[in-house]
Amino acid sequence: MAVYYFEGSPIVAPLTIESNEPVFSADTISLKQQRASQGAQRWELSFQIQTKDIEEDYFVTMVTGINQAKSMIMPQLLSVDKKVTVVNTGAPSTTSAGSSSVNINFNEVAFLPKGSFIQFSNHSKIYMVTSNITTALTAVTVPIYPSLRTAVTTTHIVYHAGSSVKPNLQYYRDLETLQGITYEDGVLVNPGTIKLLEAL
Repeated sequence: MAVYYFEGSPIVAPLTIESNEPVFSADTISLKQQRASQGAQRWELSFQIQTKDIEEDYFVTMVTGINQAKSMIMPQLLSVDKKVTVVNTGAPSTTSAGSSSVNINFNEVAFLPKGSFIQFSNHSKIYMVTSNITTALTAVTVPIYPSLRTAVTTTHIVYHAGSSVKPNLQYYRDLETLQGITYEDGVLVNPGTIKLLEAL
């Protein structure tokens, strides 16, 4: 199992990966529901960490830079880490913003499971693959969520769970996260839940 880190400390369970996509809902006179999305979406992560003999790193991180976006490797689902076999980065075909799929050439026959997080080299947004993909020596269609926020071209690169360069989440720490450290009886206790919001 891959271990993911927050500011040098391993992330431990429970880990929550949440999609925040505001949706408006209204009931008609006949009680049918009508729903509409704003089209905005961001990923939100909540987790705890294990600190051991590096409390000073954690402490400095938690009390400084609250107004600055930072980055970390985007945690993948455990099942994705177990199933992914593709290792080459991908080369996307030119695709305009708003598209819900991108043709990508990984130049190898391998497997990219649905639920994989991917990222394009020209912008920081994290996308999720929504169907199992068997890659090929030519381009394959990869459906993504949310829709593409920025156009991509053949000069860009696709990073994924199996590539040497991993998708990097650009984030802000939620303001409700403790901006400090807690000791009890001289021993560091659970630092609490850390919540990160994708920086859009």
